[in-house]
Amino acid sequence: MTGTVRRAGAFAAVGTLAVVVPAATGFRSLELATVAAIAPFVLVAALGVTVIDQNSRLFDLFARPGDYEDGKLYGLAAFSLAAAGLALLAVRFSLPVPVFVGVVVIVAYGNLGQRLAYTVRSDEVVATAGFVFVGFVAGVAGQVLGTRIQAAVGEGAAAVDLPLVLFLAASGAFVAALLRSVLFERDDPLVMLTVGLLLWLFFELDPSVAGQRVVIALAVTVLLGYLSYALDTASLPGMLTGVLLSFLTIVLGGFGWFAMLISFFALGGLSTKYRYEEKLERGIAEENEGARGSGNVLANSIVALFAVVAAAASPSHIAVDPLLFFYAFAGAVAAAITDTFSSEFGGLYDNPRLITTLRPVEPGTDGGVTWQGVAAGAVGAGIIAGIAALTQDISTVGSGVILLCGLVGMTVDSLLGATVEGSVVGNQGVNMLATLAAALAGAGLVLAVGLL
Repeated sequence: MTGTVRRAGAFAAVGTLAVVVPAATGFRSLELATVAAIAPFVLVAALGVTVIDQNSRLFDLFARPGDYEDGKLYGLAAFSLAAAGLALLAVRFSLPVPVFVGVVVIVAYGNLGQRLAYTVRSDEVVATAGFVFVGFVAGVAGQVLGTRIQAAVGEGAAAVDLPLVLFLAASGAFVAALLRSVLFERDDPLVMLTVGLLLWLFFELDPSVAGQRVVIALAVTVLLGYLSYALDTASLPGMLTGVLLSFLTIVLGGFGWFAMLISFFALGGLSTKYRYEEKLERGIAEENEGARGSGNVLANSIVALFAVVAAAASPSHIAVDPLLFFYAFAGAVAAAITDTFSSEFGGLYDNPRLITTLRPVEPGTDGGVTWQGVAAGAVGAGIIAGIAALTQDISTVGSGVILLCGLVGMTVDSLLGATVEGSVVGNQGVNMLATLAAALAGAGLVLAVGLL
């Protein structure tokens, strides 16, 4: 067994201390329950920075590379204190205790799964799959065990909402794997706290989650994520971002919403690969052989993600008709594919003109447009509008609104490219603002024409 596997196993053992927290809730005194919940993690942190000597075998077991320079187990201390912080939120505030247990073991055992996968095959995708799979299983087991223990001490219901447990475990595993792919191992405390707060939000939304939909969402998104990576349409972080967004869209929105999103991912990725060598010669090709990273995927999808989460929160938490958020979602996706099509196809043609002055510019100039690119963009928006019409109960006017949103987003993207891109915001910022403008246009048009 390699040293990294042993270290991951040792951290997993520390993460298992999370099961103490459900038992601690059985104390009648809130102060005593708080002390009992955080004490194991605080003790481990204290041992790591004050007692465990650099020459001891325990130090070698837990030490990360930077710890040898400091002579202290700061990595172990930070990990334990992050767990203690979440435990405090679980005991003194409203973070559900079973969710707390799930979060800690997702990160702890996910790392172990990743290291074990590396021993089988030295490949990033295989290792990440190990993290997600083991983290997911641990997250499910942790939530179920936390529920049972809390019920045994008389502080919680014994019933387990299995669909919700599966949804939270999968969301946590995907988010943790994504963060781990762009951060370092020493950043596990940040990963744990981020996943904890996010799953707390999802739990408070109280979404109506169907177990069958969760299982289908897992199967579909993992398969499509692997295909996107295998076909080099996305980097590993980009693939994980797409998988996470697709999973949440299926579970919280539905298959019709997902059909629009996956059409953007698939067709956008293929359009980037289209005549790629020619785009390289013209200096307009995407970097990394067209494989889009997490920043690019998020920039084009973050507004749509907010829309689908807001739709899940309405009208119970947000006093707004969910249909409003559907049009915001569809408008944002239409803008994303319209901008991608107009850039990837329009950039292959000569004589682009700057949208603000209509003067000829070099191909690839920010804000430069061609009529072919505009036509391609309109086709992209039409595809999203058509999918929406086929999968959702919307009128012809509603489809027209989505089509118009795509054109609005494409225009805003070009205007921002010609005016502020490079000096004020980067390309990803422009993409996000364009999708935001399209989402707001969708919501505004729906209200204006009375579709609600």
